[in-house]
Amino acid sequence: MRKCLLTLAGLSITMLVQAQPDMMTEKERQYKDSIDALNAASAMTAEFQTAYNDGNNLFAQRKFNDAISAYEKALGISNTFKEAWYNKGVAEIEAKKYTQAVGSFTSLIKLNDQNGKAYFQRARAYQLNNDLKNAETDLMKAASLSPKNEKVFYNLGTVYFLMKDYTKALEQFGKAITLKPDFAYAYNDRGSCYRMMEKYPEAVKEYDLAVKYNGKLPFVLNNLGTAKRKLKDFSGALDAYNRALSIDPAFFLAYLNRGALNFDQGKWDEAIKDFNKCIEIKGDYAPAYNNRGSAKMKKEDYRGALADFDKAIQLDPSYANAYVNRGTAKEMNRDAAGACADWKKARELGAELGKKFFVNDCNE
Repeated sequence: MRKCLLTLAGLSITMLVQAQPDMMTEKERQYKDSIDALNAASAMTAEFQTAYNDGNNLFAQRKFNDAISAYEKALGISNTFKEAWYNKGVAEIEAKKYTQAVGSFTSLIKLNDQNGKAYFQRARAYQLNNDLKNAETDLMKAASLSPKNEKVFYNLGTVYFLMKDYTKALEQFGKAITLKPDFAYAYNDRGSCYRMMEKYPEAVKEYDLAVKYNGKLPFVLNNLGTAKRKLKDFSGALDAYNRALSIDPAFFLAYLNRGALNFDQGKWDEAIKDFNKCIEIKGDYAPAYNNRGSAKMKKEDYRGALADFDKAIQLDPSYANAYVNRGTAKEMNRDAAGACADWKKARELGAELGKKFFVNDCNE
């Protein structure tokens, strides 16, 4: 009898558990639903936080594509978290996915982000994607939102420089310097504006200021050397190039320019040594072969020069000056037809000297 009662009690308990929800009051049901929703939200929040943190960790390891995937996972859970959109956009810039970065920052801006950072970063993506007009528009908006951020004005100056509007670029670099008087990069780029405008004394002054505020930037010293070379200050130019190379012995442009300086002074062997060093560091740099070929021409090594011009054109088939020079080397190697073919190509690429040689020495 006791065994039977126990079995019936078990059945009664089972039936009671199955029927329990239907016995809840409306208030009890609402309470249970709210608890379930809270638990679900907590689980979603935890999953989002894990994905977002994974993205940050991967970004710190410079695994940008993996970081993007993690941020996308987080945003698939919650697409209103501004920091995830921002970090995803920056990771896309680092991964050179500029169109996608524009999309990420646009999504961030649609969330009413008005602190200037999103416009600044979207401008970077536009600029790196060679969309300078949209970069200009975004930087002007960023300037209105962040008028104390010198980097905004500096980048706007860079955009104008790329547009070859050097007057506007000077104005923006000036604003950046007003906000940050020791802004070496802005002095350097203001110097480059003057150099492009062929105002070499002003360029030297700006480069000197850049060196004053940061004497460890080899590209600034290289630029200073180039401006001084234009002023025929050969000793000053040599000193600047040497200082650049003392900071960075692998700075190939300083070897190229020091070689050009030696070339200007008729020091053909020294020039060739510098061009050799440039090629040793960066073997795919066409101007180094072109310049070395020009120095070999001065030494009447026409076959050696021809080989260098061939290499320059192989690396850059649109290199007009290399065609001009190779035409001259072919002429000296008694290949008149080859010379005219190269000068014709140089003329097609816009080289005035190629046009002159072709018109004077070749038959149409």
